[in-house]
Amino acid sequence: MTTAIIGLGNMGSGLARRLAGQGNLVLATRNEAAAATLAAEIGAKSASIDAAIAAADTVILALPYASALDLAKSGALNGKVVVDISNPVKPDFSGLAVGFDTSAAEEIQKAAPTAKVVKAFNTIFASLFAATRDDTANVPVFLAGEDAAVAQVEALVQNAGFAVEKTGTLDAARLLEPVGMLNIRFAYGLGRGTTIAPAWLSL
Repeated sequence: MTTAIIGLGNMGSGLARRLAGQGNLVLATRNEAAAATLAAEIGAKSASIDAAIAAADTVILALPYASALDLAKSGALNGKVVVDISNPVKPDFSGLAVGFDTSAAEEIQKAAPTAKVVKAFNTIFASLFAATRDDTANVPVFLAGEDAAVAQVEALVQNAGFAVEKTGTLDAARLLEPVGMLNIRFAYGLGRGTTIAPAWLSL
């Protein structure tokens, strides 16, 4: 299986480091030199965005929502399992620009109708990727999507060193994206920092 990570900001590069050595990994961003540098550092491959997507079984969109949606509209993602990690935040971070009657993940799915979109990783911060695997083994990554695609992404989440929490079909992203926004508020508005993550407890 080949996984492509599109976008190498804090989330994309953090995920790349966690997934290094866990199967075929291809990195891509508009700055192809930066992708090549990180790929050489972690033992992955780099490619243009189009080539990385074409080679991949699973495509992780480590992009802001608007950029992820534009890529979906281009047709490049059709036929792929696509992992959307975005939170569609307003420019001033005061809330979500999309929500409750749809979600970023569902809008990406509409734009790429033959893709299989899975929501994942939107409720954690990039700083957790720098923690040890022991420290993140019980940190949940919430998944929403169609069963077969979720199973494929479940393996990816486990390879990245996190726990899996399935939430149902893709419309559950309408609930997960507000949870991501709540975590952003805790981290920045309430001073909790970016080493926090939401979890459900069974007592």
